[in-house]
Amino acid sequence: MTEAIAYFQDRTCPYHPPATYQPLRDAGPLTHVTFYDGRRVWAVTGHAQARALLSDQRLSSDRQNPAFPAPFARFAAIRQVRAPLVGVDDPEHNTQRRMLIPSFSVKRIAALRPEIQQIVDGLLDRMLAQGPPAELVSAFALPVPSMVICSLLGVPYADHEFFEGQSRRILQGRTVEEAEDARTRLEEYFDELITHKETNPGEGLLDELIQDQLRAGALNRVDLVRLAMILLVAGHETTANMISLGTFTLLEHPEQLAQLKAREDLMPAAVEELLRFLSIADGVLRVATADIEIGGQVIRADDGVLFPTSLINRDGSAYPAPDELDLGRSARHHVAFGFGIHQCLGQNLARAEMEIALRSLFTRIPDLRLAVPTAEIPFKAGDTLQGMIELPLAW
Repeated sequence: MTEAIAYFQDRTCPYHPPATYQPLRDAGPLTHVTFYDGRRVWAVTGHAQARALLSDQRLSSDRQNPAFPAPFARFAAIRQVRAPLVGVDDPEHNTQRRMLIPSFSVKRIAALRPEIQQIVDGLLDRMLAQGPPAELVSAFALPVPSMVICSLLGVPYADHEFFEGQSRRILQGRTVEEAEDARTRLEEYFDELITHKETNPGEGLLDELIQDQLRAGALNRVDLVRLAMILLVAGHETTANMISLGTFTLLEHPEQLAQLKAREDLMPAAVEELLRFLSIADGVLRVATADIEIGGQVIRADDGVLFPTSLINRDGSAYPAPDELDLGRSARHHVAFGFGIHQCLGQNLARAEMEIALRSLFTRIPDLRLAVPTAEIPFKAGDTLQGMIELPLAW
C-alpha cells in the first residue's frame, strides 16, 4: 500500500493524468487517496475491479448518507441536497431513469442527428464568415451541446448565457458560497420555467415530465427542478469539454488526425478512444454499505470509494500502450461514462454530438491549427470537468 496521496490534483498536460498519480497506478488495483479534509478513501485503479465494483449494489450513490465521501469543500456543502437520478439508489433510481430513457435511446438520438448537424453547420458557417482566428470553446464547442440540450429539454436557448454561467460557478466556483449561490439561482430559474410551462406547454422533455410525471404525482416539484438542472448542466458541460479537448488533442497528434481525415469510417472508434484517453469526468464516488472483498483487499461498510476514471482507462491490462492515443484501437469498454446502473444516461447523445462536431470541424476547416503556442493555452483545474478554458485556432 502506498502513502495516500492527495486527490484531486491539477493536470500538467490537459490530456494526461497528473504525473503525481503514478504511484496509484503502480500500487493498483486498489489503494488509498486523501481528500481535502484529510479523509482517507479507497481508490480503484484496476479496470476489471472498477467495472465489478461499479456494478455492485453494496456500493451506494446516496449522497445524503453521512458516510458518503466529499472530495472538496463545495461538494461537502451540497452533499445533503437531494440529487435525483445521480444521487439515489434503486429502486428510486430505476424509477427516475425509466422516465428519461426514451428521450435518450439510440433511436431517439438517431432522429436528432439531422438537427445536430444543422446546428454544427450553422456555427461553422459563422466561424468561417468571421475568419481566423477563432476561439473554439465560445464559438463552437460550448454552443453545440448547449443548443442541442436546450432543444431536447425545451429550455429557451435565449437564456444560455445565464445557465452556462451558473453551471461554471457550480463546477468551478472557488468558494462554497459561490457554488451554493449558483445552484440556488438555477433552481429558481427552473422553478419559474416549470410554472410557465404548466400553462404554456411546449414539446420538450421537460414538458413531457410536467405532463406525465409531475401532474400524475410520480415526481415531485423539487425533484423535477433538480432533475432538470442535472440534465441541463451535464448535457452541455461534458460534451463541450470533450469537443474542445478532443480538438486540441487531435491537433497535438497530427499523425492520428491524418488517419482520421483519411478514413471517415474511423470516427466512431476515434470518439471512443478520445473518451478513454481524455477521461474528463475524473472521479466517480460511492460509499460502501457492506463489507466487500476484492483485489486482495476488504472495503469496509461506510468506507468511501473513488473511481479515478483517467487511471482506470489507462490500465495496461485492459489497454496495451495505454498512454498512447490510438484511434484504431477498440476502446469501447472504457469507463468514461461510468458503468453499471448509473452509467451516463446521455452517452448516446454525447457520442453523436462528438462524431458530428469533430467530423464537420476537420472536414470544413482541414488546415485547422493552434493560433498560439501550446504552453499559452489555458485549461481547467483538476477538481472540475477537464477541458479547455479557451482554445484559439487559426487556418
